[in-house]
Amino acid sequence: MTEDIDALRAGDEQAFRELVRAHQSVLLRLAMVYAPSRAVAEEIVQETWIAVLRGVDGFDGRASLRTWISRILVNIARRRAGQEAQTIPLSVLGGDDDEPTIDPDRFQSHGPYAGHWVKFPDDWSRLPEDVLLASEIRHTATSVIEQLSPAQRTVIVLRDMEGWSSAEICQLLDITDVHQRVLLHRARAKVRHALEDYLGPRMPPEEPGSQAREFAPPTP
Repeated sequence: MTEDIDALRAGDEQAFRELVRAHQSVLLRLAMVYAPSRAVAEEIVQETWIAVLRGVDGFDGRASLRTWISRILVNIARRRAGQEAQTIPLSVLGGDDDEPTIDPDRFQSHGPYAGHWVKFPDDWSRLPEDVLLASEIRHTATSVIEQLSPAQRTVIVLRDMEGWSSAEICQLLDITDVHQRVLLHRARAKVRHALEDYLGPRMPPEEPGSQAREFAPPTP
């Protein structure tokens, strides 16, 4: 990484082109979290690269290069959205902390099996491969992700689609690891709920009695 930074500081155009090639797609995906349209997102990315070139001398290595660049993008996106504060508002970080991740009606509410599933989540491994790979599934998941709060969307995109570590995301958003896990859990739960609604009618019938033992009344 040091060699890359030195090359950028020296004005090496090839080094800059390689940097853009390596990070352009994730920056555009991240910009789309905050931008109202792809065109605006592309403008944010362009402004980010200009800021990177202007500010590379100030890069101190305390964060990874991609985290540093992404932090610049997030700050630019928030400024363009009228969010000048250096910390992310609580409303952006979630705003639904009291919302149950899973519908309480899916659990037994009383009796010896209170708190157990009324019905186990579907085992999607039983679905035919062509159903799991259908474009409709990707469209369903993408539609849900686009409706998440900016923080939830940022976390699930970077963790599950771009392979970022939790530490990098915490550094980018300036949040604790606990908060990062909450955001990720809630985002994944919403995506899974939407996929369950889509895939449920396509599930093959279960074998008789496959879940009955879980909820059988206790033997006297």
